[in-house]
Formats: sequence, C-alpha cells, structure tokens
Amino acid sequence: PTMVGELGGLDHYSWVVTAYLICVTVGTPLYGKISDVYGRRIVFQTAIAIFLAGSLAAGLSQNMLQLILFRGLQGIGGGGLITMSFAIVADIVSPRERGRYTGYLGAVFAFSSIVGPLLGGFIVDHFSWRWVFLVNLPVGAVALTVTSIVLRMPVAVRRRHRIDVEGAALLVSGVTCLLLMLVWGGSEYRWGSPTILGLGAAGVVLTAAFVAWEARTPEPLLSLRLFRNPIFTLGSMLGFIVGCTMFSAIVFLPLFLQVATGASATRSGLLLLPFMLGFMATSITVGNIVSYTGRYKIWPIVGMVLAATGLYLFSGMHAGTTRVESSLFMVVFGMGIGMLLHLLVLVVQNAVDHRELGVATSATAFFRSMGGSFGVAVYGAIFNARLFAELPRLVPPDALAAVSGDATRLLNSPAQLRLLPPPVLAGIVEAVVRGTQSIFLWAMLPVALGFGLAWFLKEIPLHDTVPVSAAVEGAVEGSPL
Repeated sequence: PTMVGELGGLDHYSWVVTAYLICVTVGTPLYGKISDVYGRRIVFQTAIAIFLAGSLAAGLSQNMLQLILFRGLQGIGGGGLITMSFAIVADIVSPRERGRYTGYLGAVFAFSSIVGPLLGGFIVDHFSWRWVFLVNLPVGAVALTVTSIVLRMPVAVRRRHRIDVEGAALLVSGVTCLLLMLVWGGSEYRWGSPTILGLGAAGVVLTAAFVAWEARTPEPLLSLRLFRNPIFTLGSMLGFIVGCTMFSAIVFLPLFLQVATGASATRSGLLLLPFMLGFMATSITVGNIVSYTGRYKIWPIVGMVLAATGLYLFSGMHAGTTRVESSLFMVVFGMGIGMLLHLLVLVVQNAVDHRELGVATSATAFFRSMGGSFGVAVYGAIFNARLFAELPRLVPPDALAAVSGDATRLLNSPAQLRLLPPPVLAGIVEAVVRGTQSIFLWAMLPVALGFGLAWFLKEIPLHDTVPVSAAVEGAVEGSPL
C-alpha cells in the first residue's frame, strides 16, 4: 500500500509479487544445467549480481511498471540463489555429512522467513519502502566478497557443451503460460474465460513440445533420463506435494488468524512464528540424525504423518480457537514440513550421477515452486467458492449486497472489517472459518498421496566421500590450475 501511494498503479499491484514468482520459477532449472557446464561458483556469483541489479533498479523505480519489470529481474537472479547454495554444498560435502548442512540451510530459511517481514515493516515505517530493496546491496556485496575470497570449488573436466536454448525457450514459455493461468484464474479472469482457457492450452502444448524436444536433443536442459531414476521421480513428486501443502498454510493461516481471531495485521510477520520454530527444530535435528546414521527413509514418512495431523487440526479451528491452540497446531505442522522440505533435496542428490547434480538440484526446487504456485491457486479457488456460498446463509439479507461486492477488500483490511455491525461481522467471520476449514481438509488429500509414495522411496545409504570422478584433482574455481 505504501508503494502504491507513491507510485500509483493499484490495478497492477499484484504483479509486484507475480513477476518475481514467475521469473524465479522459470529460472530455477536453467541455473542447474548452466552450473553443470560452467561451474557453480561463477554461476552463483552471477545470480547474486543479477539479484542485486534488480534490487537497485527496483529501489529506484519511478512508476509501477518499472517496479514490476525490475522485480522480474530480481526473480531471474533469485532463481539461482537457493538452488546454487544446495548444489555447492553437494559439491564440497559428502552425502553423509550433507544432512547436517541441509538442516542448517533449512533453519536459515525458516529464520529468514520470520525476520524478513518484520524487517520490511520496520524499514517502511521508519525509513522508505525503497530501502526494502536497497538493503540487499550491502548484504549482497558481502556475499560476493566472501564467495570471491573463500569459496573454492572443484573444477569440472572441460568439454565442449551446447546450451539447450530451444528447450529453455519452450520451458520458459510453457511454465509462464501455466503460472499466468493459475495466478489470473478466478481473480483477474473467470476460470472458464477464453483468456484462462487459452493460457492453459498454450501451456500444455508448449510443455509437451518441451518434453518432445528434450527427448531428442543431444544435450537437454532437463535430461528425461533422470525420470528413469525412481528416487528422482518420487523425490520430485514429493517436493511438488510439499510445496503445495506448505503454501496452503503460509497463505491462509494468517488470513484465518487476522479475520477469525482478530490478530493485528501489522504484526502478521509473527503469526507464523510457531510454524517456523517447529520447522527449524526438525530441520536441524533430522539433518544431524541423518548425517549420524546415514539413513533417511523413515523421515519423509513421519513428516507426511505430522503434516497431515497439522492440517487436520487446522481444519477444526474456529473463531473460539485460542492463540495457544493454534500455535501448537502450527508447531506440529511445521515439524512435519521441516522433515521434508530440504531432506528431499539430499535424497535426490544422493541418487544421481555427480555430472547431473546441478540439474537434479534445480529440478527439485522447480517442482517444489510449481507445487506452491499450483496449491495457492487451487486452494484460493476452493476458499472463494466456499466463502461466497456461505455468505448468503450467514449474513443478513439487507447487508449481503454490499458485503458480497466488497468481501475481498474487507478481508485484506481486518481493521475495516471490525467496524462492521456485529451481525454482519459474525457472518463474515464464520464464512471465512468455513472456507479455511475446507482448504485444510482438501490439502490432506495430496499429503495422503505423499504418505503412500514415501513408502516406495528406495533408501540408498549416504556416501561418506565427495565424488571426484568429474573433477580435476587439486583444481578449484577461483585459483589457477
């Protein structure tokens, strides 16, 4: 809202997030392949530099169009940050020790998810919204300096390679169409509108063309051979389910807590703190246990059980649910997701050839991101359908017309919602409660599927050494051969 107040363009406000989301998702698989060819270090630094360039430009934006375009540039860089972090750890740490490190990275992810919104709110309140972006510059400068001085990576044996430009174009186009369909469907356009149907058809056709191209090109962007590996295939499917499930909570729990229990919107960054604490606890603990034992199969199974339990508890929440109860439910759910999110990356990395480590790592992130996008769109449609079905039953008839037209705006402003007459407020709150209950019940279905799939995840004991067959012994990126 602060940005819109200065730049205008309220109608395009959602694109500040959408542009970043699309560019992160479509950029993720590209980094894996490119880093397999040119090395992790230089690609990681390039991603940092692109992210910083996008941050600087976004912070200097003079209108909403510029902000949206530069957020897209940020996303192109952001697509490589997490992916390359995990790929670099995989290059320098043995699979047996890698569990500990992925647990630490997971904890950083959870901690940052808490601190980020709080820091952003503080910056906007006390300085300028532009510093939400510009604050990345000194942090990024430190990252570039440290990676230049400290990070030394094994150099892969150099062979002549061809970057699959055609495959990249087909993938980017297909995924962009599908993401736009999911983002716009039910909000900007009706689900059955020609625009949404056209985007869906184009996405399916382009994705099918991508698969056909990858099957016959000599050096594919995403080798279909990876899908012959059952661990990679199951890991990707589980990652999609985890992304879909996690975002159902991250997006709709704050809405429930703000509308149904009256939590302050200005402190919404703290609402998911119990979820993140549960996430951090199991991410670190399970990571260390996996490193100590070298075994991992039990944890995806237990994680799915805890995630399903958390969703079931969420589905029973109502306006009278206390903050302590909802916090305990979030801890259970967070513990389940913490056992799954980054452990699946390790499982996939341990099962593929070192030469395809970057592609496999980025593929898992790609499917997880697609799962999140798909989940938010589908659960959003479920919520809206249930909300507008319940409003006529719960809101007095004389107030229904005004509420139906402004329901979305009111839900985005809990403070205004509380100014409504008590009977109208009670009806809207109950409609929101029933809508979120439906979301969490439906979200249990993919988790149940994930529980079944996890039993088929073959366990390969984690190796104690770092593969060196594809590296020049003693050679590292950043130092002469």
